[in-house]
Amino acid sequence: MSGTTGRTDEGRGRLGSKLSGLAVALGCVLFLGGFLWGAVVYQPYTVPTDSMSPTITSGDRILAQRVDGADIQRGDVVVFREEAWGNSPMVKRVVAVGGDTVACCTDGKLTVNGKKIDEAYLPKGQDAELTGIPEITVPKGRLFLLGDERSGSLDSTAHLTEAGQGTVPRGNVDARVDAVVWPMDGMLARPTGFEKLGALSSPGPLRLITAALVTGMLLVLLGAAYGPVAKRLGGRDRTPTEPARVG
Repeated sequence: MSGTTGRTDEGRGRLGSKLSGLAVALGCVLFLGGFLWGAVVYQPYTVPTDSMSPTITSGDRILAQRVDGADIQRGDVVVFREEAWGNSPMVKRVVAVGGDTVACCTDGKLTVNGKKIDEAYLPKGQDAELTGIPEITVPKGRLFLLGDERSGSLDSTAHLTEAGQGTVPRGNVDARVDAVVWPMDGMLARPTGFEKLGALSSPGPLRLITAALVTGMLLVLLGAAYGPVAKRLGGRDRTPTEPARVG
């Protein structure tokens, strides 16, 4: 009888060991795969100014998805370079694209193609622009960009007298910002005020990557913990008992 029980325990132990190894292997695949996926798709940046406050403030660490400039839509927050602006990475919001007519302000709001835009990301009570923007038609293949902190942002409004009237070529865009990761503010809110003008950009795969990393880490930890836990429980089950006396 005791031999049968021993073989059963041994079989369960082998099955548990195999499942533990499988969990660790799968966890490693998910974790490393998620890490590599993220490294290929995303680029981290540290924002040096408050020109995008309150959405992004000085010192924030952001993750920006590497995208083609042709995929950028109105409302996107982008990382770009422009030689006339200093040719260093800058973070601004796209408020108009090629063919759009942009102006400010009507009832304190930015207008694009004659429609007033509700910009929920602006500081509460702040007008869309303090000094006004003359009516500008954005050239094809270019973008008009503003900081969310309109009173001090050196954006398209600071370059209106230059060639292109402050617009930037789409090809100068390096990435689209998906999230603020430090402090952990999470994914950027959807710029729904631009929906009346057309489709918005879809979020990148950051949530899927995060899920793969967390799931992989949990599987590795659970699989690695199985051996010590099973050994400890097995030791308790084998605690010897005093044999019953006959007679």
